[in-house]
Amino acid sequence: MSLKQTMTAFDLLEDSQVTGHAVVALFENFEGVTAITYPIKGNKGSTDIVRIDIPGTKGKKEQGDAPTLGIIGRLGGIGARPARIGMVSDADGAVAAIACALKLATMRQRGDRLEGDVVITTHICPFAPVRPHKPVDFMDSPVTTAEILAHEVIDECDAYLSIDTTKGNRYINHKGFAISPTVIDGYILHPADDLIELMEFVTGKRAVCFPLSTADITPYSNNLHHINSIMQPATATDKPLVGVAITTETSVPGCGTGVSHETDIATVSSFCIEVAKAYSRHACSFYSEEQFEGLKKYYGSMSHLVRESEPLYAIP
Repeated sequence: MSLKQTMTAFDLLEDSQVTGHAVVALFENFEGVTAITYPIKGNKGSTDIVRIDIPGTKGKKEQGDAPTLGIIGRLGGIGARPARIGMVSDADGAVAAIACALKLATMRQRGDRLEGDVVITTHICPFAPVRPHKPVDFMDSPVTTAEILAHEVIDECDAYLSIDTTKGNRYINHKGFAISPTVIDGYILHPADDLIELMEFVTGKRAVCFPLSTADITPYSNNLHHINSIMQPATATDKPLVGVAITTETSVPGCGTGVSHETDIATVSSFCIEVAKAYSRHACSFYSEEQFEGLKKYYGSMSHLVRESEPLYAIP
């Protein structure tokens, strides 16, 4: 269980003056673990990018062939000050990602090293703007999503889990978390059987998967309706990506305060860690290569869906 690490991350990020450096400081005493932070600026302010690398025994950093998993804590901001006092619901993705990193670092220190490398990325912004959205308001970001993704999506990763608070909708009516179908290079594939199994093992309940529309995997810049930014990393990579949505039975705004549930976040972290364990030893697949190649054979590339583009024709 990752509850202790979740509470540590939660307590840290509640501080109105928290920075990426405070997050990096959590990892100073973990030998072999690398944590870095740096600011990036946008038209609405700035945010601190955070990256934590947990090397495996047979990973790329050791010149091995074990695959690398990327865990991305997606969000607009951890706070909406001064419009909202306190940490907002949207911070859950960052809390979960940092909790994953802390748990993996602790495991490594105690002798439980994964075979593959794990790279955790997120960003820290206590003063993010709010954006109107239906049915409830979203958190915005001081820096565009595309600019942040350039730092969150790490090329050496072979697959990604994207964690995001996904409570501002009316079609995921489940408290806890849900996973998306696998998205790779513009194709929405069926949910991965291995991930469904791991989800059921961790939760002790039947797996919950959430639906995606084609628009959900397209770049934010087209101004179409998106469930949220959970699938946006798919626009910055051609590797398989699965969204891990922290969910509720009712619609909750991303800018809401006092609405995070630590036990749900801890369960998400535990799930991601179990995926990392299995994936790093080639015991977990995000998709069927045979099915994916079959789709490309019949229907060609769909990569245009996840790339920045201009309208093909004028809309009246």
